[in-house]
Amino acid sequence: MTEYSSHAPREFEIAGRAVIVAGAGRGIGKGIARVLAESGVQVLATAMTETYLSQVAGELAAAGHPIEFMAADATSGDDMAGVVERALSRFGRLDGLVNCVGDAISKPIVPLPDSAAETTPLTDEEWRFILDVNLTEAFVGCRAVGAHFLSQRSGRVVNIAGYAAARGGANSVAYAAAKAGLTRMTQALALEWAPYGINVNAIAPGVFPDPVTSQEAVERAAARAASGQIPLRRPGNLREVGLLTHFLLSDAADYMTGETVFIDGGAVFG
Repeated sequence: MTEYSSHAPREFEIAGRAVIVAGAGRGIGKGIARVLAESGVQVLATAMTETYLSQVAGELAAAGHPIEFMAADATSGDDMAGVVERALSRFGRLDGLVNCVGDAISKPIVPLPDSAAETTPLTDEEWRFILDVNLTEAFVGCRAVGAHFLSQRSGRVVNIAGYAAARGGANSVAYAAAKAGLTRMTQALALEWAPYGINVNAIAPGVFPDPVTSQEAVERAAARAASGQIPLRRPGNLREVGLLTHFLLSDAADYMTGETVFIDGGAVFG
């Protein structure tokens, strides 16, 4: 009878590595930070404010998986340079960056004549905000870690895009453009940094409600919608994106770069 080890192959081991997770206060970023911390990664989690970050850090510390955290604007070059400096100071190394900042505004670009309700169209300021928070933030983060990764000739970047990168929807022009732009940026940067041993990939999640920040009614509505619209008949669990991120940060993904991996229950094909 063959005996099997309960230990994962060494290529999946990432304990001891140091990773910045930008946008880790809630939602998908929180799920990523949690999985990485549980895997023994030294995590520096950031968000615009410490409101949710401190809660996440407290929960993980109580479970025996402490993380570092700090407030930072992911679209600010100065802030992200400070984040990199903090990571190197606290950990003495930096191996990965996860860009998981994002937001959406659902509006048409001009008023629709057959709309049942009066809807204010997307403003110039809102367009720029959505592009900044979904696309510029990744550019700024990558630029902040770039010199260090290039000097050590290693590093992993994981950009969190979205389902909209492949299938835009009505009233989401800015969001779809930003997420699609993020996947092309991922591809271009992967080619730029490939000769230096740096892998750059993206994850495109579908529906992943946060049970902590979503109202119960919103959770139930998401589940009902998923049962009819998503082939796997359920919304995603935040932990699932964390597990995929773990893989992309590990040696098991050494031969992957420039890719966008969709994790949406099959919705992109539906």
